[in-house]
Amino acid sequence: MIKMTLPSAPYYDEMLTAEGRQRQHYDAWWHWLQQTDQHAIHQKKEQAELLFHRVGITFNVYGEEGGTERLIPFDSVPRIIPAHEWRMLDAGIRQRVKALNAFLYDIYHHQHILNAGIVPREQVLANEQYQPCMQGVDLHNNIYAHITGIDMVRDSDGGYYVLEDNLRTPSGVSYMLENRKMMMRLYPDLFASSHIAPVERYPSYLLQTLRESTYVDDPCVVVLTPGRFNSAYFEHSFLAQQMGVELVESADLFVKEGSVYMRTTEGPCRVDVIYRRIDDAFLDPLAFRSDSMLGVPGLLSVYRSGGVVLANAIGTGVADDKSIYPYVPDMIRFYLSEEPILGNIPTWQCRKAEDLSYVLAHLDEMVVKEVHGAGGYGMLVGPRSTRAQIDAFRQRLLANPGNYIAQNTLALSTCPTFVEEGLAPRHIDLRPFALYGEEIRLVPGGLTRVALTEGSLVVNSSQGGGTKDTWVMEEDE
Repeated sequence: MIKMTLPSAPYYDEMLTAEGRQRQHYDAWWHWLQQTDQHAIHQKKEQAELLFHRVGITFNVYGEEGGTERLIPFDSVPRIIPAHEWRMLDAGIRQRVKALNAFLYDIYHHQHILNAGIVPREQVLANEQYQPCMQGVDLHNNIYAHITGIDMVRDSDGGYYVLEDNLRTPSGVSYMLENRKMMMRLYPDLFASSHIAPVERYPSYLLQTLRESTYVDDPCVVVLTPGRFNSAYFEHSFLAQQMGVELVESADLFVKEGSVYMRTTEGPCRVDVIYRRIDDAFLDPLAFRSDSMLGVPGLLSVYRSGGVVLANAIGTGVADDKSIYPYVPDMIRFYLSEEPILGNIPTWQCRKAEDLSYVLAHLDEMVVKEVHGAGGYGMLVGPRSTRAQIDAFRQRLLANPGNYIAQNTLALSTCPTFVEEGLAPRHIDLRPFALYGEEIRLVPGGLTRVALTEGSLVVNSSQGGGTKDTWVMEEDE
């Protein structure tokens, strides 16, 4: 029998109630667990690690000596979401993606939401992610974010809340797909006996979305990567291979007579859609950073004239900036005349004197984040920090308050996870991926990330987090 550590208050556990009974949607998995010995499970874990190494599912950690490649830890206890919960999440994600795209179109055109005073003008126009070069540029179907990752958490009340929106170059979908393939390979009997919604349609959905982003019939689509030293290079090559399109670097592309071309062994080939995994600043050395070796000279000019599509659009970063996040519910009301289906986490904006005063007085209780930060870097988790760390962060806050937002420390939900001593609760989040072409498409589920360190609330792979397969049940029991 596998040793199990029960969840503790105030955390909501995805599998177990406070009394240690499994939730109904985990019945089949729980029954399987009771009939499986711990040795067999450890063998499956070792098999999974070997297979992931063979496939090359690794990521690089910036700043580590030698650009060390790491294997993202994979946990074989699935995160299971009942059908009725997913229907609500699906509707809420679609609503949010529509509003964020409407906001991006608006700020680069008429700026109605700024004129109405709903979002402060300086929060947008002075934001370093705002790109004046996109002002007045018309995009196909007015879509800016073709690929969006929405990070969500479940709090102690059992409700889902949006933690942040990822609209620049959201990553992680390759791990979602590979986790599912791994689980189906290791536990075919579980899939045979359960009604689990499939996720393998994602690459075809992505290609369809990219093809729908242009007026061109039968467009040439490519994936633009910074190269093999990028932390997400595995994903770039994986998605290109899955879609059956070319993976290119800057040296493979050039601009000529208002179009972008790809160098091939058969001569130049015109490119119509670029799924770019490079930040705005590095896309075109003639328009942005002149020292960039990752971009294509002249790309912005072609893009502005409609000669090529970039997914996601230049300038989308302003909508996923953490200083803009608090206004997304207002965007939904303003553009869609609807009430938000998914709630935000209450957020203090440290640029406001009153909010800053509150945050400074409660630093040991709060999570403080850089507005442009990502990957779990540049943040303070007050309850998990030492007095010295809190005092040092206080000085950073005082020196540049506009660079930070703060939120109450959430009681992130937990899910049983295999650790050395057996099964124990670990904190998790969820990143579903939405694709916006002629319509919004989602595969059921997303990437579940897990904080493998006991008590940690930071799930990012760069901070030692792992991943789980996410099962959405096709029907409720």
